[in-house]
Amino acid sequence: MNRPDPFDFWYAVSNTEILLAPRRHLETFGATVVDYHLVSELMDEVNAVRIREGRLHAARPQIITPSEFAESILEGFREPAAEAYADWLRKNEQHLMVLKYGFRIRKQENREEIVHDPLDTVIERIRAEFERRDNPMAALVRGVDEPWEVCLIKLMVDLVQRSGPEHARILQRDPTGARHAIEQLFRAAALDRGRLGELAQLLRRERLFDEYQDRFFALVRSHQRRGG
Repeated sequence: MNRPDPFDFWYAVSNTEILLAPRRHLETFGATVVDYHLVSELMDEVNAVRIREGRLHAARPQIITPSEFAESILEGFREPAAEAYADWLRKNEQHLMVLKYGFRIRKQENREEIVHDPLDTVIERIRAEFERRDNPMAALVRGVDEPWEVCLIKLMVDLVQRSGPEHARILQRDPTGARHAIEQLFRAAALDRGRLGELAQLLRRERLFDEYQDRFFALVRSHQRRGG
């Protein structure tokens, strides 16, 4: 299949700029929704700008073992260099972490309109709207009109690059998310004594009760003193 000229993939990448990135990172232990505005000039009309609005759904990042990653890169690609790289990944598995991210765009959540104003005017208007709404997961992207989906790929890559180091640090300590769930339940149980049993069950199920027992019983005593 021939790529359209001149709006091919790399042209779109090089002409995409993320003007406002989400203020928060992607979630480590859950899904994230990013609200994007993508603005692009129409090539066949002066002072005509297409505004695309939609949502990117980012799945919870997953840890892939280097061995699994090695097998995936070898699928259908058996050159000696690839074999050697995959072998190196396997031998250094204990020092590596590979994170998998998944994004999807739902067509029913997308809408677009064409406005007849200079591009800079449109951008400033959207910036002002962002400030008014104060959405920490909003993104403003300037890109090309076709293939506009490539502009969103660049946004996805930017999100991963900014969030990945923090995710790797957290997941090295808590690969299954058990400690994250425990912390959430501790906060809930501090407000609601009825959640103590649920917390105890979680700690035993994850075989972490001994590690958290001092904190757990301190919370129990706190509720007893308050008569809660």
